Amino acid sequence: MSDDPKLVEYFKRVTAELYETKKRLNRLENADADPVVIVGAGCRFPGGVESVDQLWEVFVEGRDLISEFPGDRGWNLAEIYDPDPEAPGKSYVRHGGFIESATEFDAGFFGVSPREALVMDPQHRLLLEVSWHALESAGVDPARLRGSRTGVFTGLVGGDYASRVEEVPVDLVGQVSIANAASVASGRVSYLFGFEGPAITLDTACSSSLVAMHLAARSLRNGECDLALAGGATLIPSPIRFIEFSQQRGLAPDGRCKPFAAAADGTAWAEGAGIVVLEKLSDARRNGHRVLAVLRGSAVNQDGASNGLTAPSGRAQQRVITDALADAKLSTQDIDVVEAHGTGTKLGDPIEAQALQATYGKGRAEPVLVGSAKANVGHTQAAAGIAGVLKMLMAMRHGLVPPLPHLDRPTPHVDWDGGGIGLTTETVPWPETGRPRRAAVSSFGMSGTNAHLVLEQGEPPAEVEPGTPPPLLPWAVSAATAAGVAAQAKKLLDELGDADPADVAYSLATTRTHHRHRAVVLGADREELVSGLSALASGEPSPFVVEGTAIPDSGVVFVCPGQGAQWQGMAVDLLDTSPVFAEQIVECEKALTPFVDWSLADVLRQAEGAPSLERVDVVQPVLAAVMISLARLWRQHGVEPAAVAGHSQGEIPAAWIAGGLSLSAAMRVAALRSRALTALSGTGGMVSVAFGAEATAELIDGVSGELTVAAVNGALSTVVSGTPDALTELLDECGKRGLRARRVPVDYASHSAHVERIRDTVLRELAPLVPADPVLPFVSGRTGRWLDGEPLDAGYWYRGLRETVRFDEVTTTLLRDGHRVLLEVSPHPVLAGAMRETLDASGVTASVLGTLHRGEGGPDRFLRALAEAHVAGVEVDWRVVFEGSGARRVDLPPYRFQRDRYWLEPILPEFGDGGAAGENAEPDTDLAALSPGERRDRLVRLVRGHVAAVLKYPRGRE
Repeated sequence: MSDDPKLVEYFKRVTAELYETKKRLNRLENADADPVVIVGAGCRFPGGVESVDQLWEVFVEGRDLISEFPGDRGWNLAEIYDPDPEAPGKSYVRHGGFIESATEFDAGFFGVSPREALVMDPQHRLLLEVSWHALESAGVDPARLRGSRTGVFTGLVGGDYASRVEEVPVDLVGQVSIANAASVASGRVSYLFGFEGPAITLDTACSSSLVAMHLAARSLRNGECDLALAGGATLIPSPIRFIEFSQQRGLAPDGRCKPFAAAADGTAWAEGAGIVVLEKLSDARRNGHRVLAVLRGSAVNQDGASNGLTAPSGRAQQRVITDALADAKLSTQDIDVVEAHGTGTKLGDPIEAQALQATYGKGRAEPVLVGSAKANVGHTQAAAGIAGVLKMLMAMRHGLVPPLPHLDRPTPHVDWDGGGIGLTTETVPWPETGRPRRAAVSSFGMSGTNAHLVLEQGEPPAEVEPGTPPPLLPWAVSAATAAGVAAQAKKLLDELGDADPADVAYSLATTRTHHRHRAVVLGADREELVSGLSALASGEPSPFVVEGTAIPDSGVVFVCPGQGAQWQGMAVDLLDTSPVFAEQIVECEKALTPFVDWSLADVLRQAEGAPSLERVDVVQPVLAAVMISLARLWRQHGVEPAAVAGHSQGEIPAAWIAGGLSLSAAMRVAALRSRALTALSGTGGMVSVAFGAEATAELIDGVSGELTVAAVNGALSTVVSGTPDALTELLDECGKRGLRARRVPVDYASHSAHVERIRDTVLRELAPLVPADPVLPFVSGRTGRWLDGEPLDAGYWYRGLRETVRFDEVTTTLLRDGHRVLLEVSPHPVLAGAMRETLDASGVTASVLGTLHRGEGGPDRFLRALAEAHVAGVEVDWRVVFEGSGARRVDLPPYRFQRDRYWLEPILPEFGDGGAAGENAEPDTDLAALSPGERRDRLVRLVRGHVAAVLKYPRGRE
């Protein structure tokens, strides 16, 4: 073969191109086997609807969400409305579908500044909120998608939010264009969520959201993204759309859409937003995402040169239906229900019905049922298609076909007899037929762009093996603000229903984002959980609630205390209930056996004949084994230390955790060093004094006898070693001075010159040690500094027994270097008070946590410890808690945003002055002084100026 560089380069390029072609062919061939599926959905519609479940209630009950013009947007109804359709510059409609609190936004939640929130197109704000809710619905933590190839495809009809205002406040000049650009809508979602897939905003008028889904599905199939958000949003900041369509006689006078009805008299403008989360089926299964529906096929086309730019084309509608079915590899007979465009117009509805008859109606034994969400929510324009998708998604899930409201009798302009399509005025069952339920959704844009989607019932979730829930259940609730936690608790309380408590616990813990402000409600049954949740919602204290604020980048430290954490029966319950803890205890026992003549398990269980924990050569190895096993339990639950520290003999388990000692080496040190201490038994003791180190040193100088500062634990926590008589005198002196002091229950004086008597023994017994460099950062309890090259050999363990413990400096070092969660891994917290003393003096915000407590050594106490760690910001793998529980994912209420008003106040008189509208509005004295003719001329001029601003005409071209 030639070694010509050009030829070699050519073959390399051809090979790469062939490889890419093969990949594209594989994607096309696998499209049927690996379809695009809907795994999550979020929405916001009129009537306070903020979830798909709430929207479904509207559909299945046959309600509509139409109301009078909103009073919070500065619209002056007296200047806008005139029931006379001939009145120029007026709207003969005063009703529509309006999203509640559309003027408000939770800017802080998304990290948006108040200034940016004020100037931002509210449609962008809606997309942010419903995107979050859609990902929640999918069981996806948006934070985990940062940097991922997630795409955003949004439909948006040009907004007129900023153009309502003649003069933008000076401090906002320069921000308006970007903040209101349609292209920024999808880009803003990607930017704030950290997505790196395609971000596309499109405007095909009423078909926008279905076209967005179509493009998103194509992008997934082409491998451009791994996950996609698709949908659309519409908000109506200004009444100009009502005025313009009133001039065209296109609106129903009562503001209600009546699809396919004889009474149909125009469409009804409304607001809405909806987003679905799309993924390939194989990815959904691998990620454990529930499949809500399968997107079997889709198609988009154009009317072309038809009978008018905005007039619908029946032939084009038939073509797009046929193309979508071909893409789905299905026939018209495979579709049970069609969610039609159904605008409620006398021209459009008959054309659409006839197109449906010519396609879905052919050769059917049973008519295909036809409906339209616009009868319930109005025409939400860019969100119209997604509203129909959400309706069909829930209809397939529940096995019900909702009624079509406002249908007194079908339009006479369609021959309904034998046409193969039917309408329903009541909710009817959608029975199982041996194949998945299937629905089609149509959306036809005013500019002639048509879209049609074919949906299929999602596969049922995998069966969960029955199990036994944990005896104590955690309900984890969080929010971006402290007030938000109470709001989330109340929302959960209100919408809990009869959901299984274990399922709720599992879903809250494993499928929701854990925000900065956190709470965990702990309960053994529904009554306790509801009691705790009620207290949380009302701001009352409760023994069932653990609350806290997560500290970002907290860097959790495992801290192992010295002697004193032991108690009779410690960790026995964990030994009986936690396989991982029990397994580690067994491993510790195997490693300990060569060095002792007693059983670790027997000591823990207080078996007959087992030695007492009062023996130093028993208690120290047992404590080391328990702390090592507790560390293993924490790690099993996903809690990995960023650093470790130990106090006195607690450095032994700390060294094992850090990877500096093998288990055998750790047990050797714990057993043989403590056995050497028995030679000192009865020669000394220790006293803890609530006094600073320097003051304690001065105090012991005034006491006769041999005394030494053995450990400095905190600003007011010092331990003194010495002879028994000298310690008795010290206690008397402390009593005289009113100082708190207590005798430590030991009969030897460690961390003093007394230890020099056993130096040779310790060095000889530990000489075989072969330590390793710790894998984790390790703070020496003797120096209070990071261990840097000093080997953990026999000399280290002797010096740690002989020299003063500087635990105050250990805590200072950890806090200085950014560690913000100090977790005591022990059967009882004995260092917590000392660590808090140093913490309080530092002025740093951090958390001091424990594991077990004296008298509380079982799984319930450990679960509370997990909850305490969680609310402090430690990442806990809650899935471990639910292993073998039989708990499954259930739907939860979406996040309750804490919104504030951000709304540019219009200056134009016809839209009010930003104050209350209607009867409470202050009269415009200038207008009042004009004659009726002059008022009309002024209004026409202002409306024309506003239209010019919307269309971006230069001044003077009105």
